[in-house]
Amino acid sequence: MQAIAHKAGIRVPGIFRGPGRSASAGGVPAAARERGEGWEAGALVLLTLLAVSFGLIELYSASAFLAQSEARPAHFYAVRQLMGVGMGAVLALVLSRVDYRHYRLAAWPILGTVLFLLLLVILPGTESIAPRVNGARRWINLGVQFQPSEFAKVALIVWTAAMAVKKQDRLRSLSKGLAPFLVVWLVTVVLVFLQPNFSAALLIALLSALVLFAGGARIGHFILLGLVAVPVVWSQIQGASYRMKRIIAFLDPTADPAGVTYQIRQSLIAVGSGGIGGVGFGESRQKFGFLPEPHNDFIFSMIAEEWGLLGIAFSVALFTGFAVVGYRIAARAPDRFGYLLGVGMTNLIAVSGFLNMGVALALLPTTGVALPFMSYGRSALLTSFFAVGVLLSLARAGRTVRP
Repeated sequence: MQAIAHKAGIRVPGIFRGPGRSASAGGVPAAARERGEGWEAGALVLLTLLAVSFGLIELYSASAFLAQSEARPAHFYAVRQLMGVGMGAVLALVLSRVDYRHYRLAAWPILGTVLFLLLLVILPGTESIAPRVNGARRWINLGVQFQPSEFAKVALIVWTAAMAVKKQDRLRSLSKGLAPFLVVWLVTVVLVFLQPNFSAALLIALLSALVLFAGGARIGHFILLGLVAVPVVWSQIQGASYRMKRIIAFLDPTADPAGVTYQIRQSLIAVGSGGIGGVGFGESRQKFGFLPEPHNDFIFSMIAEEWGLLGIAFSVALFTGFAVVGYRIAARAPDRFGYLLGVGMTNLIAVSGFLNMGVALALLPTTGVALPFMSYGRSALLTSFFAVGVLLSLARAGRTVRP
């Protein structure tokens, strides 16, 4: 992360400033202050380093037993994740040097490429590169395996930000403002839903809507859209028994301890077992076959068990920090597109983080939302690093006052 900050041309305070480096005004040179390049960039790098480091430590603990039960080395998942961190760090470094304005010009090509990949996942005859796993086709394997729905989040954020600027004077109109966005959103969401990946489809829609709302769309239109969407979403929940079971488990976690509420009960047991200071690193009992996906969707439960309330507070503070720093970078962007892009990339990290924690604490129905930088999965990891790279690019271009 220090290399990212240095090569991106960003001066950062504290542990990121190597020996012999001097800086005025708290580590920010005068030239940087004139460009509006302040503490936000360094804080973003620091938050990313903390999230990645803590995530790797906890991932090793959460996945060691699982790896050994699969006749693999205890460090198998942690090492694979570390490889993803290396790729992500390089990606963030490269993107931090790319002028963010290029994304506006490339919005349609980026979206078109992702839509093609989403279509490729579900087309008949493509099972050789998009196999069905656990009843769903969500991955493409071209020598390197990746999940197109993760990249769809980025693509639709970029596209929505670009089109919101283009249609700025019409955003408050339902027919000429919101409706054209709904068409593209719907196509993307339906392709993701058909995998099926219901939770990812809803998250993509939410992240896109938040960008447009920040762009000036009327809240009344979103309320109307939500009212129309409720019966549609509910029909899809009722149409799949496992989705309905998740709603039942959310409404009453004690209803069926050995059945539909098993996963969330095991998560709450892990959270409750942690107490104030946790049971200790590596001492989790829930990871020994009790809690499904302890290294992935429910890694926050492992954090709560091993680090207790202190670990929960640290995680909440971490993602709150991402939100504060990201929104500040967005607010200092030189133009409206940069502002909306910054808001979208910040939400990609912060909203996903809080949703994952909400699920683990039974505050939300169970969904497959990863905890950014911590949950196992390199597609989600690269998406998070993409957001960091774009935000660093915005921080470099930022001005003190956004017009």
